[in-house]
Amino acid sequence: MTNTLPAPLDVKLMNLTASVLVMGCVLLVLAAAAWWVLRYPGFAVARIVVQGDLVHNNAVTLRANVAPHLTGNFFTVDLRAARDAFEQVPWVRRAEVRRVYPASLAVQLQEHEAVAYWGPESGAALVNRFGEVFEANTGDVEQDGLPRLLGPEGSSMEVLEMHGLLRPVFKSQGLVVETLELTGRGGWRVTLDTDAVVELGGGTPHDVVQRTQRFARTLTQVAAQYGRRVDALESADLRHVGGYALRMRGVTTVAVGDVPAAVVGVRRR
Repeated sequence: MTNTLPAPLDVKLMNLTASVLVMGCVLLVLAAAAWWVLRYPGFAVARIVVQGDLVHNNAVTLRANVAPHLTGNFFTVDLRAARDAFEQVPWVRRAEVRRVYPASLAVQLQEHEAVAYWGPESGAALVNRFGEVFEANTGDVEQDGLPRLLGPEGSSMEVLEMHGLLRPVFKSQGLVVETLELTGRGGWRVTLDTDAVVELGGGTPHDVVQRTQRFARTLTQVAAQYGRRVDALESADLRHVGGYALRMRGVTTVAVGDVPAAVVGVRRR
């Protein structure tokens, strides 16, 4: 039977030293390869291909504006940072960026589709069809007659949805909602294209729409009693129980205390 003697200490040290040296060489080679990859011009991003239905931007301008913010080459460019750079461009809602071998970036963009102005006229905020508020040059808006929506911060989706419910109600009377505001107390206020202001009150969307529908159904008849058309409406207050108060242009039968010209009782249906 043969006994194997343990290797001498100096041999163990030599083996350990050799292993360390080999590992060190491997790491140096890897570091050199990484350095070469980072700096080799052949791996630079040669093209940025921009796709999407672009209305307010064009591919040439986008590439020129975003390219200086991209660092690294094809292999090392931070795709998340590239996406953020594109999404900082006005009117861009969402960007998807991916590598396309050997040296390109493919960018798919989605622009905001403005459906309303948001906030005071002095601002530059708009609302897209998803109810999201975004900043842009309002002078670039191509659609005519966009409504203006106002409300507390974070309420843009709620106000947009309410506008969608109320717009056809007023349209049935030939009236256009120019401004819809959700007040800080939870009440709704409409300004029409005739400059008439209508206080709709608060409550659930169902409650508000029902009150507005009752008002719209009787407005023509009430206006006719005063020899007026619906576009003579100056203001209305739907917050009265069982009816509404209104003021018509040219109607001077205002009671003491400057109350509205008519208080109309509406039978609930």
